Amino acid sequence: MKKGKILFVINVDWFFLSHRLPIAIKALNEGYEVHIATKITDKAEEIKSYGLILHNLDISRGDFSFFKSLKTLIQLIQIFKRIRPQLVHLVTIKPIILGGIAARIANVKGVIAAISGLGYIFINNGLIASVRRVLIKRLYQFSLNHHNLRIICQNDNDLQIIRDITGLNKDTFSMISGSGVPLEKFKFIKDTNEIPNIMMASRLLIDKGVIEFSKAAKILKEKNVTANFILVGEPDLENPSSIHYSQIKEWREEGIIDCWGHRDDMHEVLPLASIVVLPSYREGFPKILIEAAACGRAVVTTDVPGCRDAIYNEITGLLVPVKDSYALANAIEKLVSNKEWRRTMGNEGRIMAEEKFDENIVITKHLEIYNLLLANQ
Repeated sequence: MKKGKILFVINVDWFFLSHRLPIAIKALNEGYEVHIATKITDKAEEIKSYGLILHNLDISRGDFSFFKSLKTLIQLIQIFKRIRPQLVHLVTIKPIILGGIAARIANVKGVIAAISGLGYIFINNGLIASVRRVLIKRLYQFSLNHHNLRIICQNDNDLQIIRDITGLNKDTFSMISGSGVPLEKFKFIKDTNEIPNIMMASRLLIDKGVIEFSKAAKILKEKNVTANFILVGEPDLENPSSIHYSQIKEWREEGIIDCWGHRDDMHEVLPLASIVVLPSYREGFPKILIEAAACGRAVVTTDVPGCRDAIYNEITGLLVPVKDSYALANAIEKLVSNKEWRRTMGNEGRIMAEEKFDENIVITKHLEIYNLLLANQ
């Protein structure tokens, strides 16, 4: 039985595939007609192959200029009026703000806003960042003023910030810790490396802590700590925080870090690690940490919102202060020198992933929200 139309609005197609595809497929199987509005790179045919209806959206992740944003807003209004979805699921800052405004104008009857981190605007300091934060807060207040709304947050800190900004009742919010992990795909595999592989896997952005990772690697190499340091990922040049390719080339030539580039097979890559590192400045809820836990890998990450929510400190991994390369190096060295501790942390990480982060739990929670908002129409 057809339940109605649901439209995902998301900034780029590859992010939809990596973070929302299983939810969309489940909605399709439950009787929803599922549409995706996103910037298309090279993933169109893959998205369509699942039976999802794709709409190209001219949206720039790194450009908040008024005229480009207005163009995207007008396009969203047109898409909403043409499709007439019962529900729109908005993911990340710009789709939430522009999609929330468009939903009010187009009279969409149900809105889901997924706050997957508050972004670099809430991390950066300085006058321009402060002005942008004020503007973003005002836009959140307006875009999230919908009569049939559910806001999904991934950690308590972000939830409280959005509550303070909007003044919305706590019943408007749901807490879902990330996108979950498919446990049958990310399997527990024993670490058999003779020399430990220290792996950081993410978009190569300054605010992911790539600079601190490179400095920690250099510190440990100068101390003659035997380990391989590996980056998995590519720069994201649309993001103002992106590392440039010239910097990666320099690290490789100095013998500090090996870079494997972007990989679509992280379920095969992560078991090659001995320790997984994410020295991020702030996250919504980092998928890579729970994927690492599912594979039985100890992690080292920063004591910041999102990252601290994805581990049990000194049980599944270690927390270090943000932007502290020496503390990061010390934590890595502790785990490099104690294989048994790494093994125990990996075992506990797998248990945590099974109990808290199973993808099926996350999918079920989303479908419950969809059905609730549909019933309120």
